[in-house]
Amino acid sequence: MTDSAPDPDDHDAASEAFAGESETAPDDGFYRGSFFGRRKGHKLRLHQTDLMATLLPRLAFDIGSPAPADLRTRFDPAVEAVRVEIGFGGGEHLVAEAQAHPHVGFIGCEPYINGMAKILTHIEERGLGNIRLYAGDAAELLAWAPPQSITRIDLIHPDPWPKRRHWKRRFVQDATLEAMARVLVSSGEFRFVHDIPDYVAWTLWHLQRSPDFAWTAERADDWRQPWPNYTMTRYGRKATREGRQAAYVIARKIT
Repeated sequence: MTDSAPDPDDHDAASEAFAGESETAPDDGFYRGSFFGRRKGHKLRLHQTDLMATLLPRLAFDIGSPAPADLRTRFDPAVEAVRVEIGFGGGEHLVAEAQAHPHVGFIGCEPYINGMAKILTHIEERGLGNIRLYAGDAAELLAWAPPQSITRIDLIHPDPWPKRRHWKRRFVQDATLEAMARVLVSSGEFRFVHDIPDYVAWTLWHLQRSPDFAWTAERADDWRQPWPNYTMTRYGRKATREGRQAAYVIARKIT
């Protein structure tokens, strides 16, 4: 992958982030911050543009203000728990989870404008009230969120950044695992899906060296097969068609 805009239908995590570096200026279409990639690709449809102006402000998290003591208070109607999906791409998995778990609040992080416009369309069509959105770097949201406020964090097919010099741009790092552990409740979960063996190995290596997480797999099928009721994304289906076997990693917070 390059830093140019990916199509959200071709990759589910155009929002790959890494704290501490910045890219080019906002007026050329890039997000200024720790996100690597163009924020906007194809021209939005008229209705999508309208949703960005009208619906997104009602659903967007503002991390410029202090975080509430309880993230559940940011949802109306009330929810019993809060989950996060980092880089939801076209939104298939996030929308399916929100429909299946109406009493859970979901925060979707996605700085890619076309992905955000796409999920707004799904939210409007389905009348979903338990999704909130953050149009920026997930690392910033994790730093803002109160401790032990999230039950699960999903990272599905993020950009693998295959070149060695770009590995620091991968979302899974010691620092981000530490940030996730801070906001996860006791026994909360980090779930990771990828079809690139190198990034799977990278993630497992970081998890094994983390004092905060334990990989839950007890047998091969625990990571070779999707967990129950997993919603396959477009990128996941494409990977399967092209003969790439995804790994489905579940790590549980142990502290």
